[in-house]
Amino acid sequence: MSEHPIESMMGTTLDKIKEMADVNTVVGDPITTADGTVIIPISKVSYGFASGGSDLPSKAQPNRELFGGGTGAGITISPVAFLSIHEGNVRLLQLDPFNSSVDRIVGMAPGFMDAITNFLNQNKKQKEEKAKKEAKADDSPAE
Repeated sequence: MSEHPIESMMGTTLDKIKEMADVNTVVGDPITTADGTVIIPISKVSYGFASGGSDLPSKAQPNRELFGGGTGAGITISPVAFLSIHEGNVRLLQLDPFNSSVDRIVGMAPGFMDAITNFLNQNKKQKEEKAKKEAKADDSPAE
């Protein structure tokens, strides 16, 4: 049994879509700036695909059917964010507004982690300063 014409049309369309967008379209190539910051673009990719066809009887050749059909596809690539990496610090610079609670949480995570780290570092410094003051007080001569 031979392949139906719609199968080859759909296969060709899907192959062309694969050529247009791959993983490098979603996560772009890194860009390194003069100060050593690495910027990685992140994009949202949306696809649309349609195909259809019909076998039609032939009046000229009654034992043969004709085929008419078509396929179409569309792709939209929208930049949504940039990952910025500088001196070990990673930042997500989002271009799109936060659309859902999950988006907001993911967007806030780096800042939240930085706040916790700063708090812990301040707490550690305060303990170290307190220990130094106590050590100095213990070393001073009694009056």
